Amino acid sequence: MSNEGIQKAAILMLALGQDEASEVMKHLGPREVHKLGEAMSTMKAIAHEEIAVVLSDFSDITSLHSGIGLDSDEYIRAVMTQALGTDKASSLLNRILGGNDSSGIESLKWMDAETVADLILNEHPQIIATILVHLERDQASEILTKFSERLRNDVLLRIATLDGVQPTALRELNDVLTKLLSGNESSNLKKQPMGGTRTAADMLNFMSGAIETSAMEALRNYDNDMAQKIMDEMFGFENLMDIDDRGIQLLLREVQSDALIVALKGAAPELRDKILKNMSQRAAEMMREDLESKGPVRVSEVEAQQKAILVIVRRLSDEGQIALGGKGDDAFL
Repeated sequence: MSNEGIQKAAILMLALGQDEASEVMKHLGPREVHKLGEAMSTMKAIAHEEIAVVLSDFSDITSLHSGIGLDSDEYIRAVMTQALGTDKASSLLNRILGGNDSSGIESLKWMDAETVADLILNEHPQIIATILVHLERDQASEILTKFSERLRNDVLLRIATLDGVQPTALRELNDVLTKLLSGNESSNLKKQPMGGTRTAADMLNFMSGAIETSAMEALRNYDNDMAQKIMDEMFGFENLMDIDDRGIQLLLREVQSDALIVALKGAAPELRDKILKNMSQRAAEMMREDLESKGPVRVSEVEAQQKAILVIVRRLSDEGQIALGGKGDDAFL
């Protein structure tokens, strides 16, 4: 969802009223709710004309569809509390989350990385690995950065060599989470296809250069072939060169100009040229001028913007809109 789309959605939620908004919010996925809550929390006075435009656009869009298919209701508690404050959010959250099972792994998804890291820090590394593969890759990556280097590398190794979660492991995981979070026992006793080199690569993609380097060195020392497989699965900013022009154009619709300028400061000339040629002539000229006039930028800031863009690439790939050749067995990101 673009920034403009998020702003429109936030206006719509505020315009709908508490009851209707709660019915919509309980169907949103974690990323959507997180972004929407942030937008709502910073929303200022809205002109009647702007509300009318948003409602009109919404009416036009929904008239083309028979229904709205949305995902889960993760992150709603944290986002609504941030948006409305604890007292105001309480009744809304009860309606949104009423009757839902917020125990176990779902509860961890509501927590910040440092809190989760503190909760699971003293568990066996295999248990930690099993927990992390159930979380979103960016959240799991951030949790890993909170561990010591030795523990982080041990857990990553276990994630990379994990080819599934057996029923006994699920029961053990449930026992741990029950003690930590008072969750309910899982009834799913089938082996879950989680972990592996792809999962480890996804987590490493979100880590800073120094942590990534240390982790890869530890993985190579254990199994060089496996480490190479992980490297092959990883997707770096330079791999945008492997995306076709149509994919680049789709990506550019989702990326803000300011973020792109910073990201391109650290890009190779050929990648810059590829990006610029997929812009309109006027937009490309403005981008070149901005790149030339932009002063020095910290490497950490460049990496952060590049990783943010890679998150968008990953979403577009998961949606089937962008294909990346040459990486992984299925030739998709």
